[in-house]
Amino acid sequence: MSRGFKLGVLAAAVMAAAPVAQAFEAGDFILRAGAVHVAPGDSSDPLLVTGFGPLDGKQDLLAGTEVGVDANTQVGIRATYMVTGNIGLGVLGATPFKHNIKGESSLYAAGKLGETKHLPPTITLQYFPLASSSAFQPYAGVGVNYTTFFESKTNATLTGYVDSTANAAYGTPLGTVSDTKLDLDDSIGVAVEIGMDYMLNDNFGLNAAVWWADINTDATVSAFAGDTKVAEATTKVEIDPMVYMVGFTYKF
Repeated sequence: MSRGFKLGVLAAAVMAAAPVAQAFEAGDFILRAGAVHVAPGDSSDPLLVTGFGPLDGKQDLLAGTEVGVDANTQVGIRATYMVTGNIGLGVLGATPFKHNIKGESSLYAAGKLGETKHLPPTITLQYFPLASSSAFQPYAGVGVNYTTFFESKTNATLTGYVDSTANAAYGTPLGTVSDTKLDLDDSIGVAVEIGMDYMLNDNFGLNAAVWWADINTDATVSAFAGDTKVAEATTKVEIDPMVYMVGFTYKF
Protein backbone atom coordinates (compact mmCIF):
# COMPACT_ATOMS: atom_id res chain seq x y z
CA MET A 1 0.00 0.00 0.00
CA SER A 2 1.51 3.33 -1.02
CA ARG A 3 2.30 6.05 1.49
CA GLY A 4 0.09 8.51 -0.43
CA PHE A 5 -2.85 6.14 -0.34
CA LYS A 6 -2.42 5.62 3.41
CA LEU A 7 -2.37 9.37 3.99
CA GLY A 8 -5.54 9.76 1.87
CA VAL A 9 -7.36 7.09 3.86
CA LEU A 10 -6.25 8.68 7.13
CA ALA A 11 -7.41 12.14 6.00
CA ALA A 12 -10.82 10.76 4.98
CA ALA A 13 -11.17 9.01 8.32
CA VAL A 14 -10.34 12.18 10.22
CA MET A 15 -12.87 14.19 8.20
CA ALA A 16 -15.54 11.57 8.76
CA ALA A 17 -14.90 11.54 12.48
CA ALA A 18 -14.79 15.33 12.79
CA PRO A 19 -17.97 16.97 14.10
CA VAL A 20 -20.25 18.54 11.45
CA ALA A 21 -20.37 22.34 11.69
CA GLN A 22 -23.63 23.45 13.24
CA ALA A 23 -25.75 25.88 11.18
CA PHE A 24 -28.20 27.33 13.71
CA GLU A 25 -28.54 26.40 17.37
CA ALA A 26 -30.44 27.75 20.38
CA GLY A 27 -28.98 31.06 21.49
CA ASP A 28 -27.57 32.02 18.07
CA PHE A 29 -28.12 35.56 16.82
CA ILE A 30 -28.46 35.78 13.01
CA LEU A 31 -28.10 39.05 11.13
CA ARG A 32 -29.14 39.37 7.48
CA ALA A 33 -28.61 42.40 5.22
CA GLY A 34 -29.32 43.04 1.56
CA ALA A 35 -31.64 44.62 -1.00
CA VAL A 36 -35.38 44.68 -0.21
CA HIS A 37 -37.91 45.30 -2.98
CA VAL A 38 -41.51 46.24 -2.09
CA ALA A 39 -44.04 45.54 -4.87
CA PRO A 40 -47.52 46.73 -3.81
CA GLY A 41 -50.58 44.75 -4.87
CA ASP A 42 -52.60 47.91 -4.43
CA SER A 43 -56.25 48.87 -4.85
CA SER A 44 -58.42 51.67 -3.48
CA ASP A 45 -61.96 52.95 -3.14
CA PRO A 46 -63.12 55.97 -5.19
CA LEU A 47 -62.55 59.37 -3.61
CA LEU A 48 -65.34 60.57 -1.33
CA VAL A 49 -65.33 64.37 -1.26
CA THR A 50 -66.81 66.27 1.69
CA GLY A 51 -67.30 70.04 1.62
CA PHE A 52 -66.68 72.45 4.48
CA GLY A 53 -67.69 76.04 5.18
CA PRO A 54 -70.41 77.18 2.75
CA LEU A 55 -70.90 73.62 1.48
CA ASP A 56 -71.98 72.52 4.98
CA GLY A 57 -70.80 68.91 4.83
CA LYS A 58 -72.14 68.11 1.36
CA GLN A 59 -70.62 64.86 0.01
CA ASP A 60 -69.99 63.48 -3.44
CA LEU A 61 -68.48 60.11 -4.46
CA LEU A 62 -66.26 60.62 -7.52
CA ALA A 63 -66.59 57.33 -9.41
CA GLY A 64 -63.42 56.06 -11.09
CA THR A 65 -61.03 58.12 -8.97
CA GLU A 66 -58.87 55.28 -7.64
CA VAL A 67 -55.20 55.63 -6.70
CA GLY A 68 -52.21 53.29 -6.63
CA VAL A 69 -48.69 53.07 -5.20
CA ASP A 70 -45.51 52.25 -7.13
CA ALA A 71 -42.68 49.90 -6.13
CA ASN A 72 -39.44 50.79 -4.33
CA THR A 73 -36.15 49.14 -3.32
CA GLN A 74 -34.13 49.89 -0.19
CA VAL A 75 -31.50 48.37 2.08
CA GLY A 76 -33.00 45.82 4.46
CA ILE A 77 -31.71 44.57 7.81
CA ARG A 78 -33.18 41.52 9.50
CA ALA A 79 -32.32 39.76 12.71
CA THR A 80 -33.31 36.39 14.16
CA TYR A 81 -32.76 35.07 17.67
CA MET A 82 -32.86 31.27 17.80
CA VAL A 83 -35.01 30.26 20.77
CA THR A 84 -34.38 26.56 19.99
CA GLY A 85 -32.61 24.79 17.14
CA ASN A 86 -35.83 24.99 15.09
CA ILE A 87 -37.67 28.08 16.38
CA GLY A 88 -36.53 31.66 15.88
CA LEU A 89 -37.91 35.14 16.59
CA GLY A 90 -37.34 37.41 13.59
CA VAL A 91 -37.43 41.21 13.19
CA LEU A 92 -37.47 43.05 9.86
CA GLY A 93 -36.24 46.61 9.43
CA ALA A 94 -35.11 48.76 6.49
CA THR A 95 -34.16 52.23 5.42
CA PRO A 96 -37.36 54.24 4.71
CA PHE A 97 -39.23 53.23 1.57
CA LYS A 98 -40.39 56.05 -0.72
CA HIS A 99 -43.43 55.53 -2.94
CA ASN A 100 -45.07 57.66 -5.60
CA ILE A 101 -48.86 57.84 -5.39
CA LYS A 102 -50.39 57.70 -8.84
CA GLY A 103 -53.79 57.98 -10.43
CA GLU A 104 -55.68 54.87 -11.55
CA SER A 105 -58.86 54.31 -13.58
CA SER A 106 -60.14 57.74 -14.72
CA LEU A 107 -57.17 59.38 -12.97
CA TYR A 108 -54.56 57.24 -14.76
CA ALA A 109 -53.61 59.95 -17.25
CA ALA A 110 -52.86 62.34 -14.37
CA GLY A 111 -49.79 60.28 -13.41
CA LYS A 112 -48.12 61.12 -10.13
CA LEU A 113 -50.40 62.77 -7.56
CA GLY A 114 -48.15 62.73 -4.51
CA GLU A 115 -45.63 60.70 -2.55
CA THR A 116 -45.02 59.20 0.87
CA LYS A 117 -42.38 57.40 2.91
CA HIS A 118 -42.95 54.48 5.23
CA LEU A 119 -41.20 52.16 7.65
CA PRO A 120 -42.55 48.59 7.97
CA PRO A 121 -41.15 46.97 11.15
CA THR A 122 -42.29 43.35 11.25
CA ILE A 123 -41.96 40.64 13.91
CA THR A 124 -42.37 36.98 12.96
CA LEU A 125 -42.12 33.61 14.67
CA GLN A 126 -39.97 31.45 12.38
CA TYR A 127 -39.78 27.67 11.98
CA PHE A 128 -36.62 25.97 10.65
CA PRO A 129 -37.53 22.34 9.78
CA LEU A 130 -34.07 20.92 9.10
CA ALA A 131 -31.46 19.74 11.57
CA SER A 132 -28.91 22.28 12.70
CA SER A 133 -26.19 20.27 10.96
CA SER A 134 -27.62 21.20 7.54
CA ALA A 135 -25.90 24.07 5.71
CA PHE A 136 -29.17 24.69 3.83
CA GLN A 137 -31.77 26.14 6.18
CA PRO A 138 -35.25 26.89 4.77
CA TYR A 139 -37.75 28.55 7.09
CA ALA A 140 -41.29 29.92 7.28
CA GLY A 141 -42.70 32.55 9.58
CA VAL A 142 -45.89 34.34 10.57
CA GLY A 143 -46.27 37.49 12.60
CA VAL A 144 -47.35 41.13 12.74
CA ASN A 145 -46.47 44.11 10.57
CA TYR A 146 -46.72 47.72 11.73
CA THR A 147 -46.38 50.33 8.98
CA THR A 148 -46.02 54.02 9.74
CA PHE A 149 -46.27 56.66 6.99
CA PHE A 150 -44.51 60.03 7.09
CA GLU A 151 -43.47 62.93 4.85
CA SER A 152 -46.66 62.39 2.84
CA LYS A 153 -47.44 65.16 0.36
CA THR A 154 -49.43 65.99 -2.76
CA ASN A 155 -48.31 67.83 -5.88
CA ALA A 156 -49.66 70.54 -8.18
CA THR A 157 -51.37 67.95 -10.40
CA LEU A 158 -53.63 66.78 -7.59
CA THR A 159 -54.27 70.34 -6.37
CA GLY A 160 -55.34 71.36 -9.88
CA TYR A 161 -57.59 68.32 -10.17
CA VAL A 162 -59.32 69.10 -6.87
CA ASP A 163 -59.70 72.74 -7.88
CA SER A 164 -61.43 71.88 -11.18
CA THR A 165 -63.52 68.86 -10.18
CA ALA A 166 -64.63 69.71 -6.65
CA ASN A 167 -66.15 73.02 -7.72
CA ALA A 168 -67.86 71.33 -10.69
CA ALA A 169 -69.16 68.44 -8.56
CA TYR A 170 -70.78 70.74 -6.01
CA GLY A 171 -71.99 73.43 -8.37
CA THR A 172 -70.94 75.86 -5.66
CA PRO A 173 -67.83 78.06 -5.96
CA LEU A 174 -65.20 77.03 -3.45
CA GLY A 175 -62.79 79.73 -4.43
CA THR A 176 -59.44 78.78 -5.93
CA VAL A 177 -58.04 75.64 -4.28
CA SER A 178 -54.47 76.80 -3.74
CA ASP A 179 -53.06 73.88 -1.75
CA THR A 180 -53.72 70.26 -0.79
CA LYS A 181 -52.32 68.16 2.03
CA LEU A 182 -52.15 64.38 2.44
CA ASP A 183 -52.46 62.29 5.60
CA LEU A 184 -52.11 58.48 5.75
CA ASP A 185 -53.10 56.47 8.81
CA ASP A 186 -50.67 53.88 10.19
CA SER A 187 -51.44 50.21 9.61
CA ILE A 188 -51.26 46.98 11.65
CA GLY A 189 -51.73 43.63 9.92
CA VAL A 190 -50.65 40.03 9.46
CA ALA A 191 -47.33 39.21 7.79
CA VAL A 192 -46.12 35.83 6.47
CA GLU A 193 -42.71 34.88 5.09
CA ILE A 194 -40.71 32.08 3.55
CA GLY A 195 -36.96 32.11 3.11
CA MET A 196 -33.71 30.23 3.08
CA ASP A 197 -30.15 30.54 4.32
CA TYR A 198 -27.21 28.67 2.87
CA MET A 199 -24.23 28.75 5.21
CA LEU A 200 -20.87 28.84 3.43
CA ASN A 201 -19.02 28.38 6.71
CA ASP A 202 -19.75 28.51 10.45
CA ASN A 203 -20.58 32.22 10.39
CA PHE A 204 -21.21 33.46 6.85
CA GLY A 205 -23.90 32.55 4.32
CA LEU A 206 -26.39 33.64 1.66
CA ASN A 207 -30.05 34.51 2.18
CA ALA A 208 -33.22 34.95 0.11
CA ALA A 209 -36.73 35.58 1.42
CA VAL A 210 -40.25 36.59 0.37
CA TRP A 211 -42.98 38.24 2.51
CA TRP A 212 -46.58 39.21 2.13
CA ALA A 213 -47.98 41.87 4.46
CA ASP A 214 -51.54 43.06 5.05
CA ILE A 215 -51.12 46.87 4.85
CA ASN A 216 -54.22 49.09 4.64
CA THR A 217 -54.45 52.82 5.19
CA ASP A 218 -57.13 55.50 5.24
CA ALA A 219 -55.95 58.41 3.07
CA THR A 220 -57.25 61.96 3.53
CA VAL A 221 -56.56 64.81 1.10
CA SER A 222 -57.48 68.23 2.53
CA ALA A 223 -58.08 71.13 0.12
CA PHE A 224 -57.43 74.75 1.07
CA ALA A 225 -58.38 78.08 -0.50
CA GLY A 226 -55.79 80.29 1.12
CA ASP A 227 -55.90 79.39 4.81
CA THR A 228 -59.49 78.10 4.69
CA LYS A 229 -60.18 74.38 4.45
CA VAL A 230 -62.92 74.05 1.84
CA ALA A 231 -63.09 70.30 1.20
CA GLU A 232 -61.46 66.95 1.88
CA ALA A 233 -61.34 63.71 -0.09
CA THR A 234 -61.00 60.33 1.63
CA THR A 235 -60.31 56.82 0.37
CA LYS A 236 -59.26 53.45 1.77
CA VAL A 237 -56.11 52.09 0.12
CA GLU A 238 -55.08 48.42 0.29
CA ILE A 239 -51.33 48.19 -0.39
CA ASP A 240 -50.78 44.50 0.53
CA PRO A 241 -47.26 44.24 -0.93
CA MET A 242 -45.07 41.32 -1.86
CA VAL A 243 -41.61 41.95 -0.41
CA TYR A 244 -38.48 40.32 -1.81
CA MET A 245 -35.01 40.25 -0.27
CA VAL A 246 -31.64 38.84 -1.30
CA GLY A 247 -28.52 39.32 0.75
CA PHE A 248 -25.99 37.90 3.17
CA THR A 249 -26.28 36.08 6.49
CA TYR A 250 -23.93 36.37 9.46
CA LYS A 251 -24.28 34.24 12.57
CA PHE A 252 -22.93 35.37 15.94
